Amino acid sequence: MSEGKFLGTAIGSMPYADPKYACEVSLAKLDCPIWPQLSHFGLYEQMEIQYSEGMPCVVIDEEKGRMYFDTSGDYSDAFAEFYEEYMVAMDEDEGTGDCSAMAISEKYSKGFYAMEAALKEKGGKIPWAKVQTTGPCSFALTIVDENKRAMWYNEEFRDVIIKGLAMKCRWQIQEYKKYADNIICFIDEPILSAFGSSTYVSVSRDEVVVALEETIAAVHADGALAGIHCCGNTEWSILIDAGVDIVNFDAFEFGETIAMYPEKVKAHLEGGKLLAWGVVPTSTEVREQNVDSLEVQLEKVMDVLAATGIDKDLIVKQAIITPSCGTGSMAEADADKVFEMVSELSKRMKEKYGF
Repeated sequence: MSEGKFLGTAIGSMPYADPKYACEVSLAKLDCPIWPQLSHFGLYEQMEIQYSEGMPCVVIDEEKGRMYFDTSGDYSDAFAEFYEEYMVAMDEDEGTGDCSAMAISEKYSKGFYAMEAALKEKGGKIPWAKVQTTGPCSFALTIVDENKRAMWYNEEFRDVIIKGLAMKCRWQIQEYKKYADNIICFIDEPILSAFGSSTYVSVSRDEVVVALEETIAAVHADGALAGIHCCGNTEWSILIDAGVDIVNFDAFEFGETIAMYPEKVKAHLEGGKLLAWGVVPTSTEVREQNVDSLEVQLEKVMDVLAATGIDKDLIVKQAIITPSCGTGSMAEADADKVFEMVSELSKRMKEKYGF
C-alpha cells in the first residue's frame, strides 16, 4: 500500500455494551473496519490480559482484578512447550505458519468473534480489515511478576512476550484474511509516550526497536501491513527505524510533533509508507468539533510537516484518518460522534483531493 488516500480506520477499543452494534458501527463508518475491543465486558478483555492467553506462567487473579507472571517456580517445561509451539509455527525455513496455539478465545474477546460473524453474514470479501495487538513494550512494561517487577526487565519472559504477541498477530491476520483482501495489523504502544522519562530511563532505544522489529516481521510474514499506534508524544523515529508501514499518532493534540523528524518521515513516505493522522479527538472535546474544524486542524498539521521540505502531495496521498486513540473509555454517544467524524472527514478529504 503506497497510498492511503484518507482511508478511514480506528483504534481497537470501543465502549459499547452490544458487540453486534459495535460491529455495525465499525462496518458502517470505517473504510477499514476494526474488530472491537470491548473492555466493559470485564477483566479478560482488558488491554494486556486480552492477549495473554497461551503464554506460560500467567496468573489471572479475578478477586484482585489483575494479571501477573509467576516466575517463582521451575518454568522450564512450560517454556519448552511454548518454544516448541513457536518453532513449529514460526521457523523461517520449516515453520507451518499455523499460529493457532496463540489463538484468542471468545472468553478473551467477544468483539473478535462478533466481527467474524458479521463478515460471514455479509458474504464475499471487503477491501480492508484491521486487527490489533497490545505492543510488546506496553505489555512487558505494564505487566509484572509476583514481586511487582515489570516483565520487561526479565529478559527470558520479555522474549516469550514478544514471541507470543508476534504469534497473536499472525493468527488474527490469518483468520481475517478469509473476509478481507487486505489486512492492517496495529501494534498499540501507548507506553512509548513515556519513553525517555525517568520512569523508563533503563529502557534502551535499541531494545525497543528490536522488540518492535520482531513483531512487525511477524505481521509482514502473512502479507499484512504493520502499524504502530501511540496516543501521546514520543520519539517517532523509533517506529520508523523499526520498519513499520504506518505511524499512527494523535494529530489533534500532538500533530506538530511528527515534523520534529523530517528526514526520517520523508524517507518513510518516499518509501511508500504511511502516516495515520489521529485527528478526531477521543475526549469530550469531540462534542465541540465538526467536519469543518477537523479539516482545518488536519490541513494545519499537514502543512507544518510540509514546511520541513516534504512534498505536500506526498503527505496527502499517503495519509490515513483515525481517531486520536481508542474510544473504550468514552460515553457511547461521544464514541458514535467520533466514528461519524472519521467517516465524514475521510469523505471530505477524498473529495477535496480527487481520490
